[in-house]
Amino acid sequence: MRTKMVAGNWKMNKNLQEGLALAAELKQQVTNPTCTVVIGTPFIHLAPVCELLKNTPIAVAAENCADKEKGAFTGEVSAEMIASTGAQYCIIGHSERRAYYHETYDILREKVLLALQNNLKPIFCIGEVKEEREAGRQNEVVKAQLEGSVFNLSAEEFGKITLAYEPVWAIGTGLTATPEQAQQMHAYIRSLVAAKYGQTVADETTILYGGSCNEKNAKELFANPDVDGGLIGGASLIAEKFCSIIAAR
Repeated sequence: MRTKMVAGNWKMNKNLQEGLALAAELKQQVTNPTCTVVIGTPFIHLAPVCELLKNTPIAVAAENCADKEKGAFTGEVSAEMIASTGAQYCIIGHSERRAYYHETYDILREKVLLALQNNLKPIFCIGEVKEEREAGRQNEVVKAQLEGSVFNLSAEEFGKITLAYEPVWAIGTGLTATPEQAQQMHAYIRSLVAAKYGQTVADETTILYGGSCNEKNAKELFANPDVDGGLIGGASLIAEKFCSIIAAR
């Protein structure tokens, strides 16, 4: 039976004090969730938030990691550094990283490998932009993203990956894929995993939906058989909203 999950992605929001206050609120409210709960925080939050949430049901993710192991890469944060804070997950391949920082398939492949080598569980993001969806190329795009960065892994390694389908046209736009669109794409992604690694691995792969998923539409999205939870952006910054989404899972 595959893991159900609700993961928050704070992005570049909340200073350290605000982040700790939000984590403290969540610690108080998320006491017995029926799914895995993860919050992705900026790098500067990782160590104190991990300490605050130690021995709670809430796991912590970094929002990114370097594609290099160590060395003269000023401003970068390695997977080893992230793991040393107590974080357990790492968000890799988010559309904002691909678009604004030009992260290629090769760069993302290295990030995934380094995360796994340091016992971090990647939450790997895939998804098409508006023009690709309108041209009917969404399947082709998602397939290429998987083949380019994670289908090089062994079945055992791939088993540690959580996938997050995020239609880029729905991130922060207020637009959301319909439940039917989400299910259709999640089922397609699962079929690609089955073709590569076999049906058992596919059945055990957690696939999250992201893209303006909020407390109002989460229950309907999560009702789909192939939607295993959500990667939540803006709504994860408000404890009450995030907890409503957790309850919907």
